[in-house]
Amino acid sequence: MNILIGLLIIAVGSFGQSSSYVPIKKVKSWSWESFWLVQGIFAWLVFPLLGAFLAVPTGHSLGELYSEGIPFMSVLYGVLWGVGGLTFGLSMRYLGVALGQSISLGTCAAFGTLLPALFAGTNLFRGEGLVLLTGVCITLAGIAVIGYAGSLKARNMSDEEKQKAICDFAFTKGISVALLAGMMSACFSLGLEAGAEVQQTALALGASDLFALNPVILLVTLGGFCTNAAYCLWQNIKNRTGRELITCCFALWRVCFGILNSSGWAWEKVSSPVRRSCWLSRGAY
Repeated sequence: MNILIGLLIIAVGSFGQSSSYVPIKKVKSWSWESFWLVQGIFAWLVFPLLGAFLAVPTGHSLGELYSEGIPFMSVLYGVLWGVGGLTFGLSMRYLGVALGQSISLGTCAAFGTLLPALFAGTNLFRGEGLVLLTGVCITLAGIAVIGYAGSLKARNMSDEEKQKAICDFAFTKGISVALLAGMMSACFSLGLEAGAEVQQTALALGASDLFALNPVILLVTLGGFCTNAAYCLWQNIKNRTGRELITCCFALWRVCFGILNSSGWAWEKVSSPVRRSCWLSRGAY
C-alpha cells in the first residue's frame, strides 16, 4: 500500500513539475527575469517554509529542529542547485518548454542518481551499482535522441519560424545550458544528504517520517533562491525592468488594501446591531 501511495505522490509531483512552467508562454507584459523571480519566491521560499512547518511536532518550534546547528553544506549545495534551476529556466527560454525541460530533467535524473551513489562508495560495475549505471545510460540515450530530434526540427525551420515559436530561440546555446542545468540540479540530492542531522533531529522530536525531510528541503531551496534572486535582480537593473516588480508590489498592496477595506466594511455592518444593543443597555442603567 505504501508503494502505491508513493507512486501516487510521485505522479502528482511530476504533473505539477511538468505543468508549472507552462504559464511562461502566457506572460506577455513581463520580462523573463521578473517572472522567474516572482515564481521563485513562492516555489523556493513560501511553500518550502510551509512544508517545513508540517515537520514541527506538537509542542516544538521550527528553530528546535536546527538546534544542532544549520548544515551550511546543504545551503551551499542549494546555491549550486540554484545555478541548475536558473539555467533550467534559460534552457526553456532558448529551446522552449518541451525540448528544454526534457533535456534538463533527463540529465538531472541521470546525475542525481549517480553522484550520491559515487559519494557513498557504490561500485557502479557490480550489483545494484551496475543496475543504476545501466538505467542512467538508457536515460542519456533517450536524451541524445531528443536532442537529435530537436536539431532536425531546428534545421528545417526558417529564422522567422524559430522566432515565432520561441522569441529567443538558440539551439546550440540552449543545449549547452540545458546540460549544465541537469548536472547542477543534481546537487539537490547532495544537499538533502548533507542535512541528514536535521532530519534525524526532527524524527527524534516526534516528527512524521513523511515530513521529517522538509526542514532540509527548506535549506536547499533557500540557497537556490539566493542564486536565482541575485541573477534576476541583476538582470532587472541591467535591462531596466525593475519597475515591473514595483508595479506588482503596488498591485498586491491594492488587493490587500481592498480586502482589508472590505473586511472592515463587513465588520462594521455585522457589529453595528451589537454595539447599538450595548449602548442601549448602558443607557438603561
